[in-house]
This record gives sequence, C-alpha cells and structure tokens, in this order.
Amino acid sequence: MLRGLTVYNPPIVPGDFRVPERLETPRMRLRPLVMADVDRDYEAVMSSRERLQRVFRENGEWPEGLTREQNLIELAWHQCEFQMRTSFAYTVTSLDESRVLGCLYIYPTRKIGFDVEITMWVRESEATTGLDDHLYRTVRDWVASCWPFGSPSYPGRAMTWEAWNRIAEKSFRSPE
Repeated sequence: MLRGLTVYNPPIVPGDFRVPERLETPRMRLRPLVMADVDRDYEAVMSSRERLQRVFRENGEWPEGLTREQNLIELAWHQCEFQMRTSFAYTVTSLDESRVLGCLYIYPTRKIGFDVEITMWVRESEATTGLDDHLYRTVRDWVASCWPFGSPSYPGRAMTWEAWNRIAEKSFRSPE
C-alpha cells in the first residue's frame, strides 16, 4: 500500500470463480506460466524476437535486450499476478511439455467497452503450421464458454492495433 492506495490492480474475476488451470487440445496444452518455465520460455521468446515485435504492438521493441534474468523476473511477476487474480498468463506447450510453443495473456483494460485485453503468440517455428490460428480460435471459444468476461478484446486479431489504439480509455481518478 502506498498512502492508502493499493499498488496492484484489483482482481479481474469474482472471488468465487474457479480459474481454469489447464486447457488441452490434440495440438497443445495451456497451463499457468511459472518461474520454473524460464529456460524453455526464454528460448521460445529469443528464437521469435522479430515475430514478437509485431504481435503485441505495431513496431514494438520487446523482447529486444531481454536477458534470462529479466525473463525470470517477468515470469515471477506473471505468476504473482495469477495468484492475485489480477491477470492471467498461460504458457502454451507441446503435449509432453518439452517445448514452449507460445503464451497467452489475459489483462485488465481501461478501454471503454471491454473488460479484458487478451493477447497471445506462437513461436516463429510454429508460425506456418496453423498453430497460431488454432490457438486464437481455441482461446476465443474457451474464454466465451468458461470465463466470466462480458466483453473480452483481442487487439491485433479481432481488430487492428491501429483501431485498438483509437478506442477511448476510462478515466482514472485518484482518490483524494
């Protein structure tokens, strides 16, 4: 707490909602991203740098300059937010979990008309296998049927980043 303010976002799901721990299809498994995934996650990220710079924002920079140690810190933060229910990061793995194939992120958003922002990626070596489309369709259906969100957004997929960036944001008012 800072001056009576919580420094974390509030939970994005109700307290009685049971957060899904796993989703599996014949092509992939999704499960919470944790610190122990650091080496396989880092390898997937670094082998897909150029692709990732286009996935999250137009002309993005991440993961340029990312070190293994910084990746470990990011994974620890994702794991902590998952536990606090303020956002949810899932690793996308092969069924035997020997390879990280990508990631899925469910974040709160300030965009008017939406309650969460959902982004995802697959590693460069999977970009032409149809896995990216499979992941998106699977996640979209999963979120619609198993999560309590009324208006999830999929920027960069259901709408362009340019259109997403034009959507107005809810104002933030700091308590006096």
